[in-house]
Amino acid sequence: MINDALLSPRSIVVVGGSENVTKPGGKIVRNILDGGYDGDLYVINPGSSKVQGVAAYSSVDELPGDVDLAILAVAARFCPKLVEDLGQLKSVKAFIVISAGFSEEGHEGAQLEDALRLAADKVGASLVGPNCIGVITPRYNGVFTAPVPKLNAKGCDFVSGSGATAVFILESALPKGLTFASLITVGNSAQNGIEEVLQYWDESYQEGVSSRIKLIYVENIKDPDKLLKHASSLIRKGCKIAAIKSGVTEAGKRATSSHTGAMASSDSAVEALFRKAGIVRCFGREELTTVASVFMYKALTGKNLAIITQAGGPGVMLTDALSHGGLSIPQIEGADHDTLLAMLNPGSSASNPVDILATGTASQLGDVITYCDQRMDHIHGMIVIFGSTGLTRVYDAYEMIHEKMMECSKPVYPILPSVSSAQNEVAFFLAKGHINFPDEVTLGRALTKVHQTPPPAGDDIFMEGIDIQKIREIIEAAPDGFQSPDIVNNLLKAAGIPMVDEGVVSTRRQALRLARKMGYPLAMKVIGPVHKSDVGGVTLNIKSDAHLMAEFRRMKRIKGVDSVLIQRMITGMELFIGAKYEPRFGHVILCGLGGIFVEALGDLSHGLAPLTFNEAHSMVQSLKSYPIIQGMRGKQGINEQRFVEIIVRLSTLLRFAVEIKELDLNPLIGNADDVRVVDARILIER
Repeated sequence: MINDALLSPRSIVVVGGSENVTKPGGKIVRNILDGGYDGDLYVINPGSSKVQGVAAYSSVDELPGDVDLAILAVAARFCPKLVEDLGQLKSVKAFIVISAGFSEEGHEGAQLEDALRLAADKVGASLVGPNCIGVITPRYNGVFTAPVPKLNAKGCDFVSGSGATAVFILESALPKGLTFASLITVGNSAQNGIEEVLQYWDESYQEGVSSRIKLIYVENIKDPDKLLKHASSLIRKGCKIAAIKSGVTEAGKRATSSHTGAMASSDSAVEALFRKAGIVRCFGREELTTVASVFMYKALTGKNLAIITQAGGPGVMLTDALSHGGLSIPQIEGADHDTLLAMLNPGSSASNPVDILATGTASQLGDVITYCDQRMDHIHGMIVIFGSTGLTRVYDAYEMIHEKMMECSKPVYPILPSVSSAQNEVAFFLAKGHINFPDEVTLGRALTKVHQTPPPAGDDIFMEGIDIQKIREIIEAAPDGFQSPDIVNNLLKAAGIPMVDEGVVSTRRQALRLARKMGYPLAMKVIGPVHKSDVGGVTLNIKSDAHLMAEFRRMKRIKGVDSVLIQRMITGMELFIGAKYEPRFGHVILCGLGGIFVEALGDLSHGLAPLTFNEAHSMVQSLKSYPIIQGMRGKQGINEQRFVEIIVRLSTLLRFAVEIKELDLNPLIGNADDVRVVDARILIER
């Protein structure tokens, strides 16, 4: 629980505070004092009567009255008893435990951490830490590190599972001009973790008062459902959230029993969770702080951008980064091109990027920005690259960018790269309350990250034509392990997922009878081996009785094969849908091109069951191979709506069948008319 005593204490005691500001206890006292805290501040230090001018006491019972918040910077072994004593004797209702030496150091430390949490719970107090750097709120600077940012109510709320990483993220953010409204580092999260902070942000959110930008650095997601619930709720209220989840696991090291098992991982679950919640996932400090900076500007209402630059190279690199991520830099032609070109010096370009050259003036820059904003409805935002040539100062250009940012109805993103040679001018610009993007490619990637992140998913579960009772009957009767074709077919049928016509045979007579009933051409596959192709267990395009019999005899000689599957051949594009159950997260669903392309391309999209149609559409459309799925270069695409429907139906099946631990539909064959499952494997484990 996060409470007022933690965030806005009227009184604070620092246990272990000292004169030595090179130690955590001393530095916390100094930061609280330097921050102008106006409440009652005390120190517990048996060897001093004053610490940095603050009254110091030898023990808990000597404190002159009750205290709201205690910050502990003493050896770990003393902390549980101190929490209990401070809570019982001085009514302390919030604790920040800076001390290390808990669960991060092994079994004994974990037992000490449990005792610490139990002590806080016993006295009904909020506990942050242990093993953290502290908390910064508008009320006080309760950290022992630097830098300590000057807070801004419109800045970012930031929660971090790592104190050191939080400091490095601040170091990345502050030179850009990015500001913060609060910082909470949760350390080992004995009581309050990332999820509890999100819950507090959600439940206390006030439109127009609370910060609308939330940043997260998380190393361990303990409660995915809670994170999903509160992150989605915040975003629906108008917030923007960006997060780093560290500790990516290589998929290939986790499982090899199926295609999905080999490709899915705990990181796939994180990817799917963030996507479902609407969180922009980042993979580094610069990316996180750049995405947060993008959040601070007006939102793009479309994907077309104009680049206005005084240097050709950065404009080209930015164009590449934006285009690669799905944003567009449309060519400027006709009257718009001619009008813009007439504003500029000879040799300039107005095609987009608009290159005003190093000789371009602040006035010309302003005219181009205004024209793009007011006269070009198909342009949704402008990016301005303007640095120093070293010949003249650029105050006038930066003042012009400031004025246009305030005037324009569309977002204007400033790239001011000369952070050394024009550092005074950049500081002048930041002082006006703006944020600078010093690198064009980093900005381009951040903009595309934001563009590609879908809104939070809905809560509805698609049930039409899905027989949940039948699914449960089949699951409960099925043995553990990979399932036989009849069980697989019955499960898919109960979910309304279409399969090609097929049948299982074990004799030549059965094979001939089924083949003549279905009609040629046919496909034949062995039943038994996990990877049929590896043992020569798949034959396609069988067109005669003789060919059928020859392949039947050959397959029956393969070790472990007692029967074969005969299917009607259909033509089209090979597709893939898979799923893997991840503890705590649920089923992660993957989709992409099928057959050999699953491993060869590694082009997969992830979702977390159950899925809505919007989520499934977003998954398919985020694939790099999506243009192939749509159809290109004269080749017909697939029935995308049918593919999406199968993904959604599968997600509902899995929602009510948690015993399914791995599932492969590979391939499905899709064409313009339909999509059908050709091969499927299901692993059940209870």
